[in-house]
Amino acid sequence: MSTHDDALDESDEVIVRCLENRAVRVRLLDRSHEDPDCVLYAIEVHAPGLNARVDGVTAWNWDADLASFLEGLAQDIRGWDGERIWQTNDRDLTVSAIVRSGGHVGLTWTLRPWLTSIDSWSASVTTWLEAGEQMSNLAADARHFLHLGRKAYE
Repeated sequence: MSTHDDALDESDEVIVRCLENRAVRVRLLDRSHEDPDCVLYAIEVHAPGLNARVDGVTAWNWDADLASFLEGLAQDIRGWDGERIWQTNDRDLTVSAIVRSGGHVGLTWTLRPWLTSIDSWSASVTTWLEAGEQMSNLAADARHFLHLGRKAYE
């Protein structure tokens, strides 16, 4: 059972589906503003009764991006203690990761736009994936999505 779309096509989006509840999913999509320094994209989280989206999430090529974070998780297939956390510089997207027995990784995706506004809100979903191949595939898909058109990373 795949937790994300296996092949990226010209639509270039990444969909992460939870192993425990396929209605829980995260989408990275609508990549734009590609230049040598950054790419902008949107992220959506979906769960029964919840649909939330943030546009204009910024991935900088000189910073440790989401792909690097996911690659690190995929490499640590034996697990780790505690929680690992990554967030964008603007803190509009935070991803926290925990591992549980049986080789499953829980990724909690938190959207939090407009941090300084009185109208701010946040929404979170947790997707569970297998620690091995599924995490590796997700990391590769995220790398492709965030770095399409840039020099391939080695």
